[in-house]
Amino acid sequence: MITVQRIKTNKGEASGVKIDLEPAPLLIIVADRGLLTCGFINEEVAEELGVALAIVSGVRTFEDILKGEVKKATRKARDLGINVGMKGSEALDRLMG
Repeated sequence: MITVQRIKTNKGEASGVKIDLEPAPLLIIVADRGLLTCGFINEEVAEELGVALAIVSGVRTFEDILKGEVKKATRKARDLGINVGMKGSEALDRLMG
């Protein structure tokens, strides 16, 4: 099953996409300037493509991503002020326009 959900931030709304897979769901939050995702997404490919990407791993819900800590961030995400260890909600605010 695929679920699309609006995610409210301090700077507007982003789009959350959840794809139910086993053993864990694929979670992607799409913001104006990049993506906040679970660990399914390949950081190396995002880096090669020049995408601002922050990854929060070990999550099962959008709430988990927002409360969790960023484990990886591409160079473009770091240029937006996203750092490993910051909360997903902070990273999402920086990914918003």
